[in-house]
Amino acid sequence: MDIEELRRILVKFRDERDWKKFHNPKDLTISICIESAELLQHFQWIDCNDVWKVAKERREKIEGEMADILIYLIYLADVLEIDLGEAVVEKVRKNEERYPVDKVKGKAKKYTEL
Repeated sequence: MDIEELRRILVKFRDERDWKKFHNPKDLTISICIESAELLQHFQWIDCNDVWKVAKERREKIEGEMADILIYLIYLADVLEIDLGEAVVEKVRKNEERYPVDKVKGKAKKYTEL
């Protein structure tokens, strides 16, 4: 399923409930942060050696938090009239310039450290 199809499903869900009036950039952004923090809680205090095991054990809850983040992000893009697909493609293009393969392959450094 592509982003536009997800957007249509979510907008229909939202509009049937008359919730758009509550969807402003500030509150949607706050909601993304809250849901991101809830996702982080699943990994807090987990030893790096156990992270994959815990991720598998908590998969259903993690999926739910990830879905919540994406839902709010799509709502935010909708109210700001941002095409997420185009935004992602443009960001990848910029990152290709910042992170040339010959300089970054296998390295975890920010482009300012290259």
